[in-house]
Amino acid sequence: MPVQVPDKGIIFDIQRFSIHDGPGIRTTIFMKGCPLRCRWCHNPEGISSQPLLSFLPDKCAGCGFCFKTCPRNAHRMEGPRHVLDREKCIRCGACTMECYSGALELVGRTITVDEAIQEVLKDRPFYETSGGGMTLSGGEPTYQIAFAEALLRTAKQEGVHTCIETCGYTDYERLERLRPYVDQFLYDLKETNPQRHLEYTGVSNDRILDNLRELAARGASIALRCPIIPGYNDRQDHFDAIAVLAHELPGLLGVELMPYHTLGEGKLERLGLGTEDRAQAQTPSSAAIAEWTACLRAQGVHILNEE
Repeated sequence: MPVQVPDKGIIFDIQRFSIHDGPGIRTTIFMKGCPLRCRWCHNPEGISSQPLLSFLPDKCAGCGFCFKTCPRNAHRMEGPRHVLDREKCIRCGACTMECYSGALELVGRTITVDEAIQEVLKDRPFYETSGGGMTLSGGEPTYQIAFAEALLRTAKQEGVHTCIETCGYTDYERLERLRPYVDQFLYDLKETNPQRHLEYTGVSNDRILDNLRELAARGASIALRCPIIPGYNDRQDHFDAIAVLAHELPGLLGVELMPYHTLGEGKLERLGLGTEDRAQAQTPSSAAIAEWTACLRAQGVHILNEE
């Protein structure tokens, strides 16, 4: 857990003109640190709370700068190929400072609340015309609770609509601490079966479901986001359980289906992360997505991202 400094946090990206992280055109701040280890994670760079070194050897221009600057001699040549010894690497970022080819990049940086909000406010006219705003994502934003609260509170003071995407695996007090400053919660539901949830994410879903019900009971605006991974949770009993839960939650905006994609797989290699437990899944077909949508719609569930 990173040290909680209210006016600073660690992020790995700020994405402008996002249209998939809440209503309208949004600026999404991706925060580092997550308590889950989802086998299909599409943002593995957000799991660790610390910066990671991205290395793409095919982009290396052979300038030799990293060899001279690395304090641990983690870079070496094997024949014509540049190799990074990650056991020696301390992720200090020295090798990235003048890597003009983009082969080396430190993923994760410290930023102040003011710096982040100034980036968000650059697109205020687009928020006003589209109903958009700022979204906190990750990683898991509640992992850096002081920073998340400061970002959300400052955005609301500026009149900016706010969303937060959360896995829900946290102490409820953290969600309640953020609730006054959140216009919409994008609440992830990975798996309804407790045993399967533990197998796929590394944690039980008991706390996640309890927090979801408590948020809804206290009047939070919630969109339930359900990643669907072929061969893992594209089961009839899972869809049936989603429908039951959706009808149970007062004031739920609806369900957003999140079909699996393979974008996270390429990140694992360049970040030096293991692939042993990675889900073996393919991007679902349009027909499969339509079938999932029809299944939930037939049970009276409002699908937010229905084509």
